[in-house]
Amino acid sequence: MKKITFKIAQILTGISAGVCLFAGKAMAITPAEEGAANARADGMPADLIGDNGVFARFTNIALLAIGLVAVVMLIYGGVRYIISGGDAKKVTDAKNTILYAIIGLIISLLSYAIVNFILTSILGVQNPQITQ
Repeated sequence: MKKITFKIAQILTGISAGVCLFAGKAMAITPAEEGAANARADGMPADLIGDNGVFARFTNIALLAIGLVAVVMLIYGGVRYIISGGDAKKVTDAKNTILYAIIGLIISLLSYAIVNFILTSILGVQNPQITQ
């Protein structure tokens, strides 16, 4: 009798777990899509790629930030070079700061070009950058 009761309890537990899993999955499909649509604020892009997509905005913002940091580092390296006073170590450090800022700027521009090339050539996006 104990074995039969135990088997029935196992079967009922399995059926209950299956019903809960399938019911939860069925109920979660529509609200998840609606929730994602409702969470998007006005003006937020719905597409990942395209003229106003998430990737285009991200690459433009990253390029802007990297460009600003590179300009600040160029100015900082120039000021260090001017106030080095002829000390060889300070002059070398200032030149390295300027060199690394220029290299970082070149790498960021090349990465931007690579992303735009991939978006236009491989994915077929017409205008990957944002024009404001």
